[in-house]
Amino acid sequence: QVQLMESGGGSVQAGGSVRLSCAASGFTISNYCMGWFRQAPGNEREGVVTIDAFGRTDYAASVKGRFTISKDNAKNTLYLQMTSLKPEDSAMYYCAARDIDTCSRSRSWYNYWGQGTQVTVSS
Repeated sequence: QVQLMESGGGSVQAGGSVRLSCAASGFTISNYCMGWFRQAPGNEREGVVTIDAFGRTDYAASVKGRFTISKDNAKNTLYLQMTSLKPEDSAMYYCAARDIDTCSRSRSWYNYWGQGTQVTVSS
């Protein structure tokens, strides 16, 4: 059974940093497309960044240079390091996976989702 479990969210002041983790079970993340998405109240769920089975990444323009995606295949865990956080980064952050080796930042690409972890950035 595929499961994704996010952790690491919380409240932080603008300019601060947070690292999110996504522990995967039931499959091997090294073979999958993995992504981080976020959704703020009243907004669509948007793709933040993806990493494919070859290690290629694709960042949304709004987070490029501030966020870094990585994965630890030995721990079967995906990470999102977020720095220079802004109030507009506040959202529920979701980990997503698809059993294919290439990625898209389109929400419809993914067939597995975690429950999400909240990140709140105060000014």
